[in-house]
Amino acid sequence: MSKKLTFYFIRHGRTQWNEQGLLQGFGDSPLTEQGIVGAQKTGAALQQVEFAAAYSSILQRTIDTAGHIIGERDIPLFQHRGLNEQFFGSWEGMQVDDLRELTEFKQLINEPGAYKALNNGGETFEQLAVRAMAALHDIIKVHQSGANILVVSHGHTLRLLLALLGGATWQNHRDAGKSESLLNTSISIVKYDSESGFHIEQLNDVAHLQ
Repeated sequence: MSKKLTFYFIRHGRTQWNEQGLLQGFGDSPLTEQGIVGAQKTGAALQQVEFAAAYSSILQRTIDTAGHIIGERDIPLFQHRGLNEQFFGSWEGMQVDDLRELTEFKQLINEPGAYKALNNGGETFEQLAVRAMAALHDIIKVHQSGANILVVSHGHTLRLLLALLGGATWQNHRDAGKSESLLNTSISIVKYDSESGFHIEQLNDVAHLQ
């Protein structure tokens, strides 16, 4: 008998570093008021969904976002390092605008297959893909068929993970039509069936934030 799960993937709420145009990665920056409100609105939009569990990365911005989504509901929240944001090495905390002309940064944004993270000592997309997929399969193993699972993670991590679930590769996931940049506290819904695999039902939806 096949196992069936429904995943609700949420990008964390807007942070102070988002506001300031700084590259975050493993760096941690608190949620802004807008970020908190966005998470609360996401929680309200998902109020009727019975979640078996919630997962976040170990970074505080996702833990806090998940907490605001859960609110007073009795939903266990777990952290998984595999859901962390891509590590950007020496670039973390720098102004994105100051990095745009660097060849390696252009590869990070547009050519994931060419991005080797040699100059910044960061994490490649291949490394990110391996750990993010491993985290997802760790979660799948734990839950019984029929469960709804809340996952709060990060922009690069979720963009790559959702692209992989949609049939892209880590090398081509930034090609036109393969993926899109996820908005803060957007909702993406993915159905999993152990026999037929993954099916993306909703991507980057922010109707609840209006």
